[in-house]
Amino acid sequence: MEEIPAWEPEARGSTMEWPAPREPRAGPSLSSVLSELPSAATLRYRGPGVPLWGALEKEEEDGERSIQAFAEGSPKELRDPPTSRELPWPMQARRTHRQSYTRDQVAQGSGSRAAHRALMFRRSKEKMWEGLRSFEPWAWTLKRIGGQFGAGTESYFLLLRFLLLLNVLASVLKASMTLLPAWLDGAPPGPPGPDPSSPCGSYNPHPQGLITFPSQVFNLLSGEGFLEWSPLFYGFYPPRPRLAVSYLCSTFAIGLLSLVLILHRSVSGLKQTLLAESGVLTSYSHWVFSAWDFGLSGDVHVRLRQRIILYELQVELEEAVVRRRAAVRTLGQQARMWSVRVLLNLLVVTLLGAAFYGVYWATEFTVELQEWPPVLQMPLLKLGVDYLPSIFISVVNFVLPPMFKLIAPLEGYTRSRQIILILLRTMFLRLASLLVLLLSLWNQITCGGNAEAGECKTCGYNYKELPCWETRLGQEMYRLLLFDLLTGVAVMLLIQFPLKLFCGFCPGTLRRVVGTQEFQVPFEVLGLIYAQTVVWVGSFFCPLLPLLNTAKFLLLFYLKKFALFSVCSPASRTFRASMANFFFPLVLLLGLAISAVPVLYSIFLIPPSKLCGPFRGQSSIWAQIPESISSLPQTIQNFIFFLGTQAFAVPLLLISSILMVYTLTLANSYGRLISELKRQIETEAQNKVFLAQRAVALSSNRAL
Repeated sequence: MEEIPAWEPEARGSTMEWPAPREPRAGPSLSSVLSELPSAATLRYRGPGVPLWGALEKEEEDGERSIQAFAEGSPKELRDPPTSRELPWPMQARRTHRQSYTRDQVAQGSGSRAAHRALMFRRSKEKMWEGLRSFEPWAWTLKRIGGQFGAGTESYFLLLRFLLLLNVLASVLKASMTLLPAWLDGAPPGPPGPDPSSPCGSYNPHPQGLITFPSQVFNLLSGEGFLEWSPLFYGFYPPRPRLAVSYLCSTFAIGLLSLVLILHRSVSGLKQTLLAESGVLTSYSHWVFSAWDFGLSGDVHVRLRQRIILYELQVELEEAVVRRRAAVRTLGQQARMWSVRVLLNLLVVTLLGAAFYGVYWATEFTVELQEWPPVLQMPLLKLGVDYLPSIFISVVNFVLPPMFKLIAPLEGYTRSRQIILILLRTMFLRLASLLVLLLSLWNQITCGGNAEAGECKTCGYNYKELPCWETRLGQEMYRLLLFDLLTGVAVMLLIQFPLKLFCGFCPGTLRRVVGTQEFQVPFEVLGLIYAQTVVWVGSFFCPLLPLLNTAKFLLLFYLKKFALFSVCSPASRTFRASMANFFFPLVLLLGLAISAVPVLYSIFLIPPSKLCGPFRGQSSIWAQIPESISSLPQTIQNFIFFLGTQAFAVPLLLISSILMVYTLTLANSYGRLISELKRQIETEAQNKVFLAQRAVALSSNRAL
């Protein structure tokens, strides 16, 4: 190998002349290239005092200044820690690191004790939140579900965990505001004895004669017998003023708490939904270049993250195909598509109308069958008659949602839009069926709204058939909740698992066709919302219903998890998780609004039962609140009455209007700023394209 001689400066001498520098090729200068940028047009017309980009003197001064700054800043950069941009972390972690580093620098630079204390307090708070997140229930299980079955399936279990927390808080409120006051003033008395002078008859919930074990089981399932006069239902609680106020306030507290938590969850999900729908985060480049978490360690976490990105890309590709097909439709194809959509929606309305009529008929027919002598003599038949409305509602909810699922793809929408339509239709079916059931019950309670009817004229309600109508409503909600749980467990144990075992002995093709069971997220989510709506409606008439629903959701979580990993396979068609994070709480909020209607109607308009409950003897349930306010000191009464006057309402309305206008103005200004930033991003993209084209052209000229 030939050796290269070392360079020796002494051998050349001091008088040796260096070769002259090569003359630069003729071509466009940097200033001329930069002046042709698309973004330079905005700079040229800012005024005569602003020079054009790329001036030669400016370039020389900037070059010398940048070299000097680089020479002075190099030792400092070696001493400083790496910047947030250089760290191999995800974007959110780098942003948090940059904010934390900035606050630390400000606190350290000030040198004051207050800044140091603020820094220590902030760090302690961050460590406390990290410690609390480590105690988050089922965190690893949810992460595993999201990686193996997609973010949509994970959103179901997140909603289930949220509702479990909501029911735990509601149970605590009911126990502290209803159960505890009921025993503070002594043990509650038993049911009222027969009183011939009572204009509203008598009420004896205890069964007469010998009670067999099957009868006890039937009473446990129907909420009658020994359960009818127990803390489980409304009629058990005695008529005490303080208990009545706390009983009513617990209902409002649960509703307000649920509203605040659901709104908080909806707002946090709305940010993700707006970003996802705006197209900023739905591009493929985001998932390819920015979605990876470089802090992952271990093969299991890496594979889970890979699957999550895979599912999101799959959703994007599916929706892009549907949008591409919709963009190339002709006018005739669009008219044909809208005609199909109209016909399919008419079919959906017909199915819903038939289901609602069936629920109303089942409820009315149940009342007639309960008076039939063979039903009264056979406990098992009586139990079936009591559960007839619940059975019919469950059958309707089991049959119609799969039909909605078959109809949705025929309408030509994207996967996310199809899921929204299925959710809306199924939600309307479930919640409207519940409202139809309650409407038929209230029709019996109020004699069809005719206060002058013979059964309702004396006491204001149908005291002959329903001597304690609040307990009857609580029993109906108790049966709905219990039957919903039994139906879910029966489907899992009697259909899903046997089908999976049977398909294990089938040939390959038949096994793939029959044995593939996917986790139907929309239907499962609507089941949760339906159960929670039943609890919101029944918590006033059955105070321990939130506690029962807590146990139900806890059991349901482990059953669904076991069925998911042992029976179900990953969904062939997924949907975007950001839609679930916002739309599911929105549907839950709608369920809360619907449940408030029958409860408020009962509180303000229907007279309470005269023979049971804490409000017996009152003209209405709400009448206890003004009576309790009248016993307060005069100053507090004046303040409470002032809150209902125009002197308070008008200034509150004006302040609310001003704040609303300010918020809208601020939102519009932010919107204009976002639009301007988007235009700047587009301009920068055009600059890059232009510079790339010029670079290619210059390289081609040099090659020639």
